[in-house]
Amino acid sequence: MICKVRIMTSVMSAPPVFSQRYRSLSVGIVALVMLVAFEYLAVATAMPLIGRELNGYRLYGLAFSGGMAANVIATVVGGRWSDARGPFPALWTGVGGFVAGLAVSGFAPSMEVFLAGRFLQGLGGGLFNVALYVLVAQAYPSAMHPRVFSALAAAWVLPSVVGPAITGFVAESWSWRWIFLGVAVLSAPAALVMWRGLPEPAGQPREAMGRAFLPRFAWGVCAAVGAALLQYGSGAAGAGVLLAGAGLVVLALALPRLLPRGTLRAARGLPTVIALRGLAAGSFFAAEVFVPLMLVRERHLNTAEAGLALTGGALAWSLGSWIQGRRPHARALTIRLGATLIAAGICVTTLVVVPATPVVVAFAGWLVAGLGIGMVFPTLSVLVLELSAPGEAGRNSASLSIGESVFAVVAVAVTGALFAAYGGRSWVYVTCLGLLVVMAVTAAVVGGRFEHRREPGTMEV
Repeated sequence: MICKVRIMTSVMSAPPVFSQRYRSLSVGIVALVMLVAFEYLAVATAMPLIGRELNGYRLYGLAFSGGMAANVIATVVGGRWSDARGPFPALWTGVGGFVAGLAVSGFAPSMEVFLAGRFLQGLGGGLFNVALYVLVAQAYPSAMHPRVFSALAAAWVLPSVVGPAITGFVAESWSWRWIFLGVAVLSAPAALVMWRGLPEPAGQPREAMGRAFLPRFAWGVCAAVGAALLQYGSGAAGAGVLLAGAGLVVLALALPRLLPRGTLRAARGLPTVIALRGLAAGSFFAAEVFVPLMLVRERHLNTAEAGLALTGGALAWSLGSWIQGRRPHARALTIRLGATLIAAGICVTTLVVVPATPVVVAFAGWLVAGLGIGMVFPTLSVLVLELSAPGEAGRNSASLSIGESVFAVVAVAVTGALFAAYGGRSWVYVTCLGLLVVMAVTAAVVGGRFEHRREPGTMEV
């Protein structure tokens, strides 16, 4: 019997994610991921009010790029830390840093203090995210991994649906500060539930971080600085162009040192998985920036109506994650189909710039794109764990997150710079989204290269 049948059989016989044995752990990590998702969406919604109250519009962009830069640095640290000491130290430090950052931001008397809180949140989120991958690898049998990552993807759905509305109501009725402080308070019971379900430590020997870690950490800092410069400078003229160019150069130097060798050319095996995550993230997240923009500026919808398109995409993402969790034996097909759906969805959504096109077409297109990203993302998360040798799950998960973040930043920066330079003309939308379609199509073309070639004469067992 070939291994594909074994995989399908083991998945069918695996216990549910929320079965009694795994209930506390699953509920805890899903709750924490939901709170992280809510905070992520809340910041984007509340930032205009925050900038006005703290008189910090001049530092507006750093509220996003600063947290992202911290996340990249923490991801590098968390990967090696989790491999050397197990996931628990990085996990709890990440939760603590995230909650502390929320408290600092919630009580911030000035924009500078608020940015310090955002930096802490980024550090905590990066550590937590990487440690979570290692925890999943250790706490759940491999047959459950597709469904676990489906559940984590679904944890973004409710915040995507109700998060912006709740954020707007709380910020307008009381204060934006209650958003950050409320998430900090709710994180405590979620962390307690997760703690009750954690398995016993695996008893692996304590290892030093190693001398090789220091250069990797330094390159991680460089990548964070480069990504921040690129994001900060891409929408500005004059000196902003120089900053973006410098950021791109720094990224070009740092990224090959942080990703598995061969990632940028999609070499077979793990490098392809990392590249696929970056291509999928870059195409989808950069296109997501344009969806409400086109609906508001070109079709004159209000913000709430345009946001419904993103809500539909989030729901479709959850459906795609559920589908891939039920077809773990067809991963190459799932990735290729998902990437194709992303490309097709972006193409259909772009039609909204044609006045004769019904607005509902854009909503349908973004549903298709959301379905595609939902199929691709959890599948790649599972593959990273499967292709990692013992003691390398943290490092490889860190590479996955770094590739995702940096590819997305580059895609957003390049398309944002084009839009800033030439304005909202129809051909500009088509050009920007066309570049993102090329990224998604590239992912579809190389989607099966994570499978190593078998030598002639060998059999699949």
